[in-house]
Amino acid sequence: MTGPSHLSRRRLLGAAGAGALAAGTGAAGYAWGHGQPVEPAAATHHPFEGEHQAGIVTPAQDRLHFASFDVTTDSRDALVTLLRAWSAAAREMVRGEAVGGGAATSYDAPPRDTGEALGLPASRLTLTFGLGPSLFDDRFGLAARRPASLQRLPHFPADRLDPARSDGDLCVQACADDPQVAVHAIRNLARIGFGTVAMRWAQLGFGRTSSTTQAQATPRNLFGFKDGTANLKAEETRALRDFSWVAPDDDGGDWLAGGSYLVARRISMAIEPWDRTSLREQEALVGRDRVEGAPLSGGAEHTEPDFEIQGRDGPLIPMGSHVRLAHPDFNDGVRLLRRGYNFADGTDRLGRLDAGLFFIAFVRDPLRHYVPMQTTLSRDDGLMEYLEHTGSGLWAVPPGVTSPTGWVGETLFT
Repeated sequence: MTGPSHLSRRRLLGAAGAGALAAGTGAAGYAWGHGQPVEPAAATHHPFEGEHQAGIVTPAQDRLHFASFDVTTDSRDALVTLLRAWSAAAREMVRGEAVGGGAATSYDAPPRDTGEALGLPASRLTLTFGLGPSLFDDRFGLAARRPASLQRLPHFPADRLDPARSDGDLCVQACADDPQVAVHAIRNLARIGFGTVAMRWAQLGFGRTSSTTQAQATPRNLFGFKDGTANLKAEETRALRDFSWVAPDDDGGDWLAGGSYLVARRISMAIEPWDRTSLREQEALVGRDRVEGAPLSGGAEHTEPDFEIQGRDGPLIPMGSHVRLAHPDFNDGVRLLRRGYNFADGTDRLGRLDAGLFFIAFVRDPLRHYVPMQTTLSRDDGLMEYLEHTGSGLWAVPPGVTSPTGWVGETLFT
């Protein structure tokens, strides 16, 4: 593991070869053309209403636009009005409809919808809304209703967080099979919120890095390995109840029951050093075979890893491998529901590819189900030599809206 001030041999090698990799950024950008689902999808759109917000156990789409907002008013009524307006617009956009019907009230007024998604299908758009710990201050009278688990994530070992890419009063996760549909959704919500909220930061993502249903194939991350093999799936209702959904008797359950907590982490990958690392070392760090995704202890992708089998130089799955350290057997049985995405944001000032994983997880209790695991990974995971966490945030995700006129956050404010 390397600290913030330590430049490893692999990072030095990466800087030396950065120019060759920079030429590949055009290919990454190509992924932002109008995309089609990786697997055929039966549903053409996902309804806004439901017991839980869409975009959590919904079959993971292939494109993401994530946005964090700061509330710029001290008016509780203005915040409630915004959440009502966002909910109304979300109902329309997830059906593939223009916001407010799309037309302007007159030629002297701007259109109600920005228009770039007109004629495009709904593309299975989902919009998932979250409330950050900073919203529960004295501005809106919410301090007494903040659950104990809703607090800023700690600074984990080896974090190099950029405040401009972290936290926020509100968040919106827009997922779709077409990037223009996802971007259109965030753009219109930001426009509706003008004067009440300001965008703090945002992240585009392509190529999902986890599967949320058993029908979806396991995707790959930018290191070339299958990612999320052991991810919680929508069909595992009991495990979701244990590790993803807030229960009525949990702290904050009076308004958050049926909701969850959204953990977001922007993880930069040292792409060039990784590309110069031997396959043997790559597989040892991950703990899985690169081609099939099988654990190094043998079997197929979904074979349960055997951490006791010994090889010539020790356990076949090394003690510091990612698979071992993240496994439920070493984390009090905890399993995560993840909806991560790859990202590629051009190059840095040294010409290295600015790319990595935008990690998203939905957990029942971040203090019990995320923080301990991430602390261990940050300290002991051999992959940390190739990873740098540059953004972070936590938001409470209210339960779904169950009536045609309901709105996100209604259980909190009423």
